[in-house]
Amino acid sequence: MSVRKLKPITPAQRFRVVNGFDAITTDKPEKSLLAPKKRSGGRNNKGKMTARHIGGGHKKRYRIIDFKRNKFDVAAEVKTIEYDPNRSAFIALIEYTDGEKRYIIAPNGLKVGQQIVSGESAPPEIGNTLFLSKIPLGTIISCIELSPGKGASIARSAGAFAQLMAREGKFATVKLPSGETRLILVNCIASIGAVSNSDHQLLVSGKAGRSRWLGRRPRTRPVAMNPVDHPMGGGEGKASGGHPRSRNGIPAKGFRTRSKTKSSNKFIIERRKK
Repeated sequence: MSVRKLKPITPAQRFRVVNGFDAITTDKPEKSLLAPKKRSGGRNNKGKMTARHIGGGHKKRYRIIDFKRNKFDVAAEVKTIEYDPNRSAFIALIEYTDGEKRYIIAPNGLKVGQQIVSGESAPPEIGNTLFLSKIPLGTIISCIELSPGKGASIARSAGAFAQLMAREGKFATVKLPSGETRLILVNCIASIGAVSNSDHQLLVSGKAGRSRWLGRRPRTRPVAMNPVDHPMGGGEGKASGGHPRSRNGIPAKGFRTRSKTKSSNKFIIERRKK
């Protein structure tokens, strides 16, 4: 993984830092695993805008990702490492011995030609998927299930990883990327290794137009609004603001919004750090 700083031949490129794409092996996606992706522009089924700052952007096709890794004890060969416009991580095209092809989230260090497998008998090596009951303690893991058979939902973005800390009875203790420590059932699956493209956080877009290509529209600062538009609006000159809060008045920057009666609270051993 590497990043490149461009020569400042235009004002926009002066600060721009782009991905080196060293790990990418092809720019042609697998056609059988593509699906159309419809844009909402932030509108609901009645055409009313319900989410602001969304619209435009480059047309994308969705890559169908196998988050369940439920083809157990069948070896697969890594064919390509590819870019996915729908996520920050890179994806890998794998082909099973029976000829079936699937996309998976590529872990850091996965190479073309490598053999990977999922299931109870799989060795704890990069790219393999095992049940939490079979993974050695202290292992770095990613793409973790929260409910058995539901598919990976934790640690899926670029550079993300969790650590398996302990096991007791039917629960495993996992330290998540946010810093939270929680219990997860040992019959949930997880992939070995951290997610690829860990340099994603170092990228600098360089100009506002690149946000528009990603489908993000301009956002107005609340302190620049009128009182009718936002709780932080109004005031003469720069004498506006007040306590940071959202448009509907919920305080921000440290105010906890998680329900005290949420059923999964009992599985959280340590909350994420503020």
